[in-house]
Amino acid sequence: MRDRSRATALAVALAIVVAFPFAEGLTHRAAATQPQPAIGTLATGVRSQPLRPSSIEAIAAMVAPNTTKERPAPAKLVHLRVGMAVKARPDAKARTVGVMPSSSKYYHVPLVAWVEEVSDNGRWGRVEIPYAWPRRTGWILLTGLQRGSTWITVEVDLSRHRIIVERRGHRAFSMRAATGAQASPTPPGHYFVTDRVPFAAGSSYGSFAFGISGIQPHLPPGWSGGNQLAIHGTNAPWTIGRSASAGCLRVSESSLHRLLPLLKLGTPIVIHP
Repeated sequence: MRDRSRATALAVALAIVVAFPFAEGLTHRAAATQPQPAIGTLATGVRSQPLRPSSIEAIAAMVAPNTTKERPAPAKLVHLRVGMAVKARPDAKARTVGVMPSSSKYYHVPLVAWVEEVSDNGRWGRVEIPYAWPRRTGWILLTGLQRGSTWITVEVDLSRHRIIVERRGHRAFSMRAATGAQASPTPPGHYFVTDRVPFAAGSSYGSFAFGISGIQPHLPPGWSGGNQLAIHGTNAPWTIGRSASAGCLRVSESSLHRLLPLLKLGTPIVIHP
């Protein structure tokens, strides 16, 4: 298959040489008075010179399909058993910049964290510290931790009030969402799913909520519902597609049912302005 693609590319390259035999600097009138080069030569604007094999290869490289494109990799996840020190660098002697909790903020679900980067020696992973403000990242020791992965990533476009679900690096589907109101905007950042919580029918959170690892630093006056961010349903569906929430992302019941089988603990949630 690769030899066939190479042959096709070479044929296209030769066709380009024949179809466009003059250098870009020549005018149409000057070109008309120049002798036409024979097939296999390339005009330089001064004289026609034989087209070397290396020149053909260079042109073929420009038109050949890219067969070395890097394939997407799944997001790396780790299961935390105890609270862990988060280091400024992937080094046990580095300064501690925070603590990675062992469970979620309100529901105390054992934490599964998204590892955004792994050190060269494979022993350390860079993570976002959950429920911290200002947001901070650091490194935890991966040795001895149970590991997992997911092909699902959630991208949130606040400017368009949309949630986009990607699978294996490709867009699977999207949905409209209510985002934070002007006085309580949803904070952009890199987060991950920390809770999967069902609710009774008629709840202000709809039938389900996916708690995520971020918090809202600008809660509305008088708010008493906690500061953890989430993707959840709503009993006010007319707000979907608007900037109307205390910071969470509200979606329809049908959207919740599409998310339920996909958003496991640790699933990356990337919120863009």
